[in-house]
Amino acid sequence: MDSLINLLVAAVLAGTPLLFGTLGEILTEKSGNLNLGVEGIMFMGGVAGLAGAYYYERAAQDPSGLLALLIAIVCAFLCGAFGSLIYSVLTVTLRANQNVTGLALTIFGTGFANFFGEVMAGQSESGYAAVGDTVKAAFAGIHIPGLSDIPVAGRLLFSYNILVYLGVAAALALSWFLRRSRKGLSLRAVGESPQTADAAGINVTRYKYAATCVGGGICGIGGMYIVMVTCGGIWVHDCVGGKGWIAVALVIFAMWSPARALLGSLVFGALSIMRLYVPLGIPTQLYDTFPYVATVLVLVFVSLRRRRENQPPASLGVPYFREDR
Repeated sequence: MDSLINLLVAAVLAGTPLLFGTLGEILTEKSGNLNLGVEGIMFMGGVAGLAGAYYYERAAQDPSGLLALLIAIVCAFLCGAFGSLIYSVLTVTLRANQNVTGLALTIFGTGFANFFGEVMAGQSESGYAAVGDTVKAAFAGIHIPGLSDIPVAGRLLFSYNILVYLGVAAALALSWFLRRSRKGLSLRAVGESPQTADAAGINVTRYKYAATCVGGGICGIGGMYIVMVTCGGIWVHDCVGGKGWIAVALVIFAMWSPARALLGSLVFGALSIMRLYVPLGIPTQLYDTFPYVATVLVLVFVSLRRRRENQPPASLGVPYFREDR
């Protein structure tokens, strides 16, 4: 039982950055934009979140862990949104190819993060960029009196860091927004048929920009989670390690549903750390392939199920020219 609980807890922690990446890409794709630059955006958010907490800690005489956490989240969100703004200008305004732009954004974001990560490392006396113990503690698991002490359920539900609960709240809020709010329904209309939405008086360009930039900001928080939680607040070269691409596949696994993204991130999180908890007597390299093999199987499985509710927004990846309406 303890081994199973440990696996589930570790799966939640490992799946949280995937959850943020998936939610951000779901919001983006609901507008009809296919942003394949999630990997680069997560890199940008990761280095920006670390920089915000790092420079705040160096400037403050008595740094607050909670304030450092908030600064890291804001910096990661803004930098991720900035990366998506670049994508939006190129694809929505300048009508560049979405696939090529997304791939270019991945390359740009990776180089951007590694460069500024090395700049911070060069300014540190230790030779690497890292936050102090006070800031690290803010990203550690929290203890909720009474609830965290409940046998089994306390560890499974009330032992995580703040970002895990933020990710769950974001998934539920986004699910409500897309299904119940008027603006969410308008956004879905833009993704399904921008011509019809435009004729109904919906500003298609505004919705595409807003959804893509906010979605990029959410992806950026996922990158910040990797740096501040998974890597312990230390900049590690190429730390995202393909999780952005897995998040893109998880969008399909979740069938563009934020609620299903919770399950998808848990499953893929478990696959990514299985080698530590489920000994199968196989080489470690094979364990590392599990998330990517599962990604391929998910893509094949979903493509075979040709139900309308399982399909992406009808205008996904298709540029909208108002003059052709």
